[in-house]
Amino acid sequence: MTVIVVALVALAVLGLLALVHRWLWIRLVRDTTRPGALPRRAGTALAFVLPLAAVAALVAGRAGAPFRLQQAVAWPGFMWLAVLLYLTLAMLVGEVVRAVWLRRIEPRAARTPAPASAPVKAPASAPASDPAPASVPVDAAAAPDPAAEAAPGPTPASGPVFDPAVLTRRRFVARTVGGTAAAAALATVGYGTYGVLRGPRVKRVRVPLAKLPRAAHGFRIAVVSDVHLGPILGSAHTRRVVDAVNGTQPDLIAVVGDLVDGSVPDLGRAAEPLRGLRARHGSFFVTGNHEYFSGAQQWVDHVRELGLQPLENARRALPYFDLAGVNDVAGESEGHGPDFRAALGDRDRSRTAVLLAHQPIVIHDAVRHGVDLQLSGHTHGGQLWPGNHLAELANPTVAGLERYGDTQLYVSRGAGAWGPPVRVGAPSDITVVELASYQA
Repeated sequence: MTVIVVALVALAVLGLLALVHRWLWIRLVRDTTRPGALPRRAGTALAFVLPLAAVAALVAGRAGAPFRLQQAVAWPGFMWLAVLLYLTLAMLVGEVVRAVWLRRIEPRAARTPAPASAPVKAPASAPASDPAPASVPVDAAAAPDPAAEAAPGPTPASGPVFDPAVLTRRRFVARTVGGTAAAAALATVGYGTYGVLRGPRVKRVRVPLAKLPRAAHGFRIAVVSDVHLGPILGSAHTRRVVDAVNGTQPDLIAVVGDLVDGSVPDLGRAAEPLRGLRARHGSFFVTGNHEYFSGAQQWVDHVRELGLQPLENARRALPYFDLAGVNDVAGESEGHGPDFRAALGDRDRSRTAVLLAHQPIVIHDAVRHGVDLQLSGHTHGGQLWPGNHLAELANPTVAGLERYGDTQLYVSRGAGAWGPPVRVGAPSDITVVELASYQA
């Protein structure tokens, strides 16, 4: 049944993509170019190639394609998906502009009277039975202007006249609206790409905890989530993350899942800079759902070699509080899902408990087990506006700090990006959570 549902959803998505691409082809290619012209042939070719590249980028990793092939299709395919989103939104606005514009200019063009021809009369002396002359000279000043007759529109006094063989009114409107929409989409995606590739910015949040001892006041935890190393983001991005984290001089580093999109053989080199993470109380790691797409256990073993301490439904007693971590809920399909009893069941509840859990949806389990602070990621803050509204439907908190009973939940927007290396309205971050004691 699950396979059937997935197949139906996939077919629905592909159908929607096909309809959107056809609509964009009509508006951006057919309405703006002449039949048979090179721009129309090129635009039509792109209307087929770009969606195929996008589908290839989405399925290459899951299909086990060679990593080189994944890299080859990832950039054009994923970038087109980002452009497609904002191009579609811009063109929806453009549809309104186009309709209003055409409504204003076309009736005006229809009301413009056609030039009148001078009446021609037969000579009075001609007999009624004689045939009409083959040609009758007409005063040149009264002769109609062929150019004016062929191109209805503004007169020279009211505006420029466009040659209909080159640019009709409707084509001019289509080019103006389409060009503006394309420029807006490309500018949005370009800025969002720059935001990801420059590296995450450091965000600081102060969290008061009732049971935290005075000696732990000011304890700093650097929260890193959703780095998403893969065919696009590689070792250079990892170095940017490591440099940003070390620059905060944290007491503890928490990597809360979705570190990678691929296997250790493909991405081991990309993760290598993680060896450089430095914190007084160490670096810890919990799995995210994307680790299970390529084999979570291989990454648990590998991050341990890189100097991180995996918390697989486990707990560490630190000098001032308990640090616990649970596996991601995606591990349930492999029998390795979150186990709160194993991680928190027998602890001393008079001590502060900080929980690392990839997805915010487990917050209610955290509340039941007396957790004081849960640190999560997964949502990316929506990553691409208006995706934040969709993320709100599936997550109790999309980004930031919120309270659930006696438990506080902090959700990071993440240090990387999944799919397109683009963020709009949800900039990437590394968050330094500073614990505060009421006794200080």
